[in-house]
Amino acid sequence: MSDALTYRAAGVDIDAGNALVERIKPLVKRTQRPEVMGGLGGFGGLFDLSGRYKEPVLVSGTDGVGTKLKLAQILGRHDTIGIDLVGMCVNDVLVQGAEPLFFLDYFATGKLDVDTAAAVVGGIARGCELAGCALIGGETAEMPDMYPPGEYDLAGFTVGAVEKSQMLSGAGIVAGDVVLGVASSGAHSNGYSLIRKILQRAGNPLDLDLGGVRLADALMAPTTIYVKPMLDLLQAGASRIPVHGLAHITGGGLKENIIRVVPDGLGLALDAAAIALPPVFDWLMREGNVAREEMWRTFNCGVGFTVILPADAVAAASALLATHGLASSVIGEVVTASGDERVRIG
Repeated sequence: MSDALTYRAAGVDIDAGNALVERIKPLVKRTQRPEVMGGLGGFGGLFDLSGRYKEPVLVSGTDGVGTKLKLAQILGRHDTIGIDLVGMCVNDVLVQGAEPLFFLDYFATGKLDVDTAAAVVGGIARGCELAGCALIGGETAEMPDMYPPGEYDLAGFTVGAVEKSQMLSGAGIVAGDVVLGVASSGAHSNGYSLIRKILQRAGNPLDLDLGGVRLADALMAPTTIYVKPMLDLLQAGASRIPVHGLAHITGGGLKENIIRVVPDGLGLALDAAAIALPPVFDWLMREGNVAREEMWRTFNCGVGFTVILPADAVAAASALLATHGLASSVIGEVVTASGDERVRIG
């Protein structure tokens, strides 16, 4: 007679999953907002939206962190990749002027390691704190044979809200507006398949010193979360800083992201000389022999977010962002344009 089988024998440890939930409860609690109803562990997360908005528009976003996950797993650095996950989602909904309200995560692995998963969720919770949104729920999936030992996958989901009258659509952008580039912390979570290829070709010199920062640290720097500075900027907009458009620089780089919020008939003239490549991007370009044009359309090149606004509002906007510790500078302007080539970098 065959031995009786159990779920644990098949590779799924329910007790480990329960232990993880208990471990992360204090981390999740730190992200809570007054609108959250109920606690962690329900079938659905509850969020009370009543009383906050007259005409609320919900803005949703979902993303992952690409193959930066692979690098995190190779290096055994699991505590900040969750910040990347949150940043990639909340920075996207921010573009339309929305405040991220809550966040959910999906963590999948072949065999659950509670310490690793708790470190990842700790990063997610920290990202939610930085964004001011509640970590309202998530899913931990243990799936034997789906992932090699030590590997896991992540996905994130966020919902934000904005008053209908205050939504940013880019419709207010006009020729003569300028593009204010806001500094990134590094490559954020884009271009890592190319980064890993360059690393491999270079012999994985992860201890290489780049102006006082190890290459490994520069590549693993978590994505900057722009929510609080940009919401502050938008709140100042009605009186003294009219913001006409925002763009999150992700896959597609500077070449393909800013133009997504610019109306037809207009284009962008970006000044390459105004975009000084931080050391990590300079190293990637040189070591990988990456063409400048490929850099523009793959990486943020040190500019993680952009604000489109009138030239006479730049000084006030830069000063406000500086109070949040964010450096910024004008990297181009909006011009009239027609046809397919609407972005010039020169």
